[in-house]
Amino acid sequence: MSTTNPRSKDCLVFAHRGANTEAMENTQEAFDKALTYTIDGIETDAQLSRDEVIVLWHDRFLNKLGFANKRVDDFNYHELKSLRFPQSGNSGFMTLEAFLAAYRSRCQLLIEVKNRDWEPVSRHKIKIQQTLNMIGQNHGQHIFVSSFNLDSLVYAHHCSPKFPLIYNLETKQSIIEAQQILTAKPFLHGLCLPIETLNQAIVDLLRDHNKCIAVYTCNSDEEINKALQLDVDILISDYPHKALMMRNL
Repeated sequence: MSTTNPRSKDCLVFAHRGANTEAMENTQEAFDKALTYTIDGIETDAQLSRDEVIVLWHDRFLNKLGFANKRVDDFNYHELKSLRFPQSGNSGFMTLEAFLAAYRSRCQLLIEVKNRDWEPVSRHKIKIQQTLNMIGQNHGQHIFVSSFNLDSLVYAHHCSPKFPLIYNLETKQSIIEAQQILTAKPFLHGLCLPIETLNQAIVDLLRDHNKCIAVYTCNSDEEINKALQLDVDILISDYPHKALMMRNL
């Protein structure tokens, strides 16, 4: 196992959707299991029910629950609340409101707002407004909001100019595009990069702009070491216990 550089000790380890290899992702059980380790934060995903309640769910569809090609926004919240997740005891959909109440005082939080291309922009805005309102002003750089939808982050900045917002890059996006985004949208707190595209050049670019560097999803020893050696700020992993062990060597 290769050594990490000394500054990597400052890297924050975030549990990806909780300890999702030990419990159903984005459930209270997964979040609580993650907190049995000395993690720094939890990453989760926010989507909007048909009647405009934000719940935690990652996938585009509800296939994992036996509803092929059905989406969160096909159901009202009371319908979602009645569903139980497989292999998770009595767990079901958790609201963003309940998540914030339970975990905001226990660790840092990264909330990815899933604004999908099939949704009208009006629903994108509702999701952003609700998320920011629930978090409130007293976040102290302790809670971050991210999205793959740059327009949503522009709107979030309009709503709350001082809030730390992170843009998620896709694998296909180049360092040239990253540079263009940082120049055009200087309000961004940072970028969240896929581990496949992380390299020294993009780290230098972000450091030159004084921006946060988050990386997803670092699972193998090689991926975790790569993130640590390049001195990222936030390492997101499905195996937070392993990432913590390697960081603390």
